[in-house]
Amino acid sequence: MSKPLKNIRNFCILGHIDHGKSTLSDRLLEHTNTLAEREMRAQVLDLMELERERGITIKATAAKLDYTTGGQSYELNLIDTPGHVDFTYEVSRSLAACEGAILIVDAAQGVEAQTLANAYLAIDNDLEIVPVINKIDLPTARPDEVRRQIEEVVGIPGDEALLVSAKVGIGIPAILAAIVNRIPPPQGETDAPLKALVLDSVYDNYRGVIMYTRVFDGSVEPGQKIQLMETQRAYEVEEVGIFTPQLQPVAALHTGSVGYIIAGIREIDKAKIGDTITHHATPTPIPLPGYREMKPLVFSGLYPADTHQFHALREALEKLRLNDASFNFEPETSIALGFGFRCGFLGLLHMEIIHERLEREFGLVLVRTAPSVMYRVSLKSGEFIGVDNPAHLPELHHIERIEEPHVNIDIIVPREYIGNAMELCQKRRGVYKRMNQLDAQRVQLLYELPLGEMLTDFYPKLKSLTRGYGSLEYDIGDYKPANLVKLDVLLNGNPVDAFSTILPREVADARGKALVSKLKALIPRQMFEVPIQAAIGNKIVARETVRPLRKNVTAKCYGGDITRKRKLLERQKEGKKRMKQIGSVDIPQEAFTAMLEMDE
Repeated sequence: MSKPLKNIRNFCILGHIDHGKSTLSDRLLEHTNTLAEREMRAQVLDLMELERERGITIKATAAKLDYTTGGQSYELNLIDTPGHVDFTYEVSRSLAACEGAILIVDAAQGVEAQTLANAYLAIDNDLEIVPVINKIDLPTARPDEVRRQIEEVVGIPGDEALLVSAKVGIGIPAILAAIVNRIPPPQGETDAPLKALVLDSVYDNYRGVIMYTRVFDGSVEPGQKIQLMETQRAYEVEEVGIFTPQLQPVAALHTGSVGYIIAGIREIDKAKIGDTITHHATPTPIPLPGYREMKPLVFSGLYPADTHQFHALREALEKLRLNDASFNFEPETSIALGFGFRCGFLGLLHMEIIHERLEREFGLVLVRTAPSVMYRVSLKSGEFIGVDNPAHLPELHHIERIEEPHVNIDIIVPREYIGNAMELCQKRRGVYKRMNQLDAQRVQLLYELPLGEMLTDFYPKLKSLTRGYGSLEYDIGDYKPANLVKLDVLLNGNPVDAFSTILPREVADARGKALVSKLKALIPRQMFEVPIQAAIGNKIVARETVRPLRKNVTAKCYGGDITRKRKLLERQKEGKKRMKQIGSVDIPQEAFTAMLEMDE
């Protein structure tokens, strides 16, 4: 039996990474008896093994909680969201299904970069924000100080913040009461034609596409014919249900509900995230606004280590693409690596997660090339082209100028580490914007720097230079011209396209020297000499040589005439020369990851 609209609340939990969102979700599930005690475990809504291992939320997940207070029974639909900057897209999708948000802030760490970013996302979506100060049981907790930060930095009245400890269960009833009293119920017309938003979708090998939806108007039940408005395809509903957090079938989904729909959709790309679901016979006249299309920021090549796995890799990417609308891929070929795919990601962590999921969930062994960004190249012919693969950069004499994307970064650090953070930004070609004093201990630094400079190890470096206290948030800025060149690596005289990289002219020579010396240590010795060269255009800027393996062909010669030894050595020399002409060099996976780990 569905609840009246005034007794439904849809809310999500927002906050910086590691501030306790998943732990608070666990306590809410426990307190409302959504799961039996034997079903409870830590991070119960983190369903992926990878999420549990890394201790981070990657996919937003939902659960329906039944809560009774003052003789009234309420349906609370909770959506747990990721906190890492790479998964902001997941957060923005979750907000579209909600009327309110719990903004969680660590009582010891205070307001961090992602706290601010998520608060602004919630304000942009007109959500009612309930601030919660978590981890008040820690000896280093500063609840009064954090209250002041919430008021001054985020702009929400600090006295509204609830003091809780999700780990030990302090203050959970107060949160449930605040959800009911402060978050408004959903609006919608129960008698209007069906209008539901596709929040997310996952692929099941037996049942096809499972669409996660929020119903804004009308209702949907099995046996009805629905239509996806963007693709104009009609399907018959097989099952509808709610999240408990497992999938639980129900008779119908009504206005204001969050649940799932299974309609025998077999084509992976037909259930687009952000699409509007309506009835086929009586469609709604105006679709929901959906989401803006996410543009990938980081590009990398993924190649199967075994070339026979190419088709398996394509299928795996198509299945993951349904579950994660924020990355894309297209086929490409490499002289060194064969057939593979050029993939676009939201950031480096997103790239690592996709790579790891492909290897774990689909049993693939992959080679990943160095990441790059999308460059805008102006040619002398007047044409503009986008280049996401350094190997495809036109010859230098055809190029008028190269523009690279910049990001506006927002770093929050303790006062004693300001110098370290500023030095790191300046080393990475950052332009200082301004500094804001957040409180007596911490400052906010605003810089603009090229996105390409963040690709290698910017975030880990910031963490290590600030003893783990620095936090980072960024948004995409404009394209700006820069003095960039392509650095090629030649093995045995042949360019290896997977090693090509675009970088500033002033650091290209030093990077080339560092790269060839690293490759010399990683590339195994062959039966012939292998020169490793770094080149900019036709100019060689660095060279190292991998010495050949040498068989002692004169071992059987004991004394006697020297000419016999010379003849054997000459024959060996001729053989090596011939082998060098036709020999291909074995390149281990470590050589490709060396590009990611280039030290400054």
